[in-house]
Amino acid sequence: MDEALKELGEYIADEMSASVETCTVSYGELTVVCLREEIPEVLRFLRDDARCRFSCLIDIAGVDYPERSRRFDVVYHLLSPRQNMRIRVKTSTDETTPVPSSVGIFPAAEWFEREAFDLYGILFSDHPDMRRILTDYGFRGHPLRKDFPLTGFVEVRYDDDKKRVVYEPVKLAQEFRSFDFMSPWEGADYLLPGDEKAGDGDNGKAGS
Repeated sequence: MDEALKELGEYIADEMSASVETCTVSYGELTVVCLREEIPEVLRFLRDDARCRFSCLIDIAGVDYPERSRRFDVVYHLLSPRQNMRIRVKTSTDETTPVPSSVGIFPAAEWFEREAFDLYGILFSDHPDMRRILTDYGFRGHPLRKDFPLTGFVEVRYDDDKKRVVYEPVKLAQEFRSFDFMSPWEGADYLLPGDEKAGDGDNGKAGS
């Protein structure tokens, strides 16, 4: 299988030399890295070419690398039922430069691209309905970015007095504590609240 994928990768690289940067085989799957602006042409070729026939779009995924200037990888997973092969197409972009939409080639891309926009903030040009799809109305930020705070920015709860759902800034139930990370079998070197009954001088530790 790897040899067949390697031959297919060489064929794609020759036929789309102006659009494709690299073709590699790893873990039994062919990965094609292409220029961002050439994504529609590459996908159309993979769908229509008689030797490829990758007619099924499985998924579009985002990957975040905050340390890079082009922090996002956009990854397209395609399946060829005729060839019984899978292929991965990758490109990269930043927070402000949109990737050309592939909805005109694969209609299934519409919701996948909306999900990538919602969760990562990846933009797609010429998308027919570029809005959030998973988070709530008024949601701030993009929750799958690696710099998104674990607590989020707002919390949602039902207010029994107002009889409706309200949005409020996140409030932590307690201040951050300093943990000693001692072994629970050794016991603490200080008296724990409620252990006064253990007696003075043994700090709540069991006798030997």
